[in-house]
Amino acid sequence: MGGGCINAATVVESGQARYFVKINRAERLWIFEGEAQGLKALAESSAVTVPTPVCSGISAGDAFLVLQYLSLRPASGASAAALGAKLAALHALPQPCFGFETDNAIGSTPQPNPRCDDWVEFFRRYRLEHQLGLANKAGRGGSALLLKGARLCDRIGGLFAGYAPVPSLLHGDLWSGNYAALADGDPVIFDPAVYWGDREADLAMTELFGGFPRPFYDAYAEAFPLDPGYRVRGTLYKLYHVLNHLNLFGSGYSRQAEDMLDRLLAELG
Repeated sequence: MGGGCINAATVVESGQARYFVKINRAERLWIFEGEAQGLKALAESSAVTVPTPVCSGISAGDAFLVLQYLSLRPASGASAAALGAKLAALHALPQPCFGFETDNAIGSTPQPNPRCDDWVEFFRRYRLEHQLGLANKAGRGGSALLLKGARLCDRIGGLFAGYAPVPSLLHGDLWSGNYAALADGDPVIFDPAVYWGDREADLAMTELFGGFPRPFYDAYAEAFPLDPGYRVRGTLYKLYHVLNHLNLFGSGYSRQAEDMLDRLLAELG
């Protein structure tokens, strides 16, 4: 089957059973294991529909992840609205702290998820500084971007004045390519990078790379209104994903990342 740019994908049939299988190099088994744990957490929430993980392992030198096969189709406006309401229900469920039960990956980039009670510290260290460190090590982005990134990390607390996030279970990589619908219109989300974090981070990701239909945002806001400061913090959360794309795909994302940094630093004065 056609799939993303990271894994090979195939459908396996055995009698009446069908499975969706992802395949990659053996050393990337940890990515599949993290994905399976995230899908399990999302499924156990009973708030959203996801493919059920069946098993993972190594065979013939390749890592694999076997998932429930779901016959998916493009989502309608009604499906998008249903997803907005379901995502709000997911985010409203209480979680123990920020972080997660295990580290995982965002794309193929390691995503550290140590447990933490301070969201600002967590996001600074394990999201922004982590991505900036990878960019520095790989020689991507240039010195101006890295210096601006360091300035933002030093002052990031100013973007949270009067706002205290509580931990929500996040999909973590919720862009338009990671959701679809079943034949009955029930929305399905997949390919997660799950962790416990500020719900605004999930909403911000939906606005990148094409965005979601308006009914999605309207339904979410009706069920779980956003804080007015999201207008600025949304850029902060998008920056994490743009930096990740810089590290995954190269310097074509450096200008976008630097523009975001300029806007955030201007907000801080």
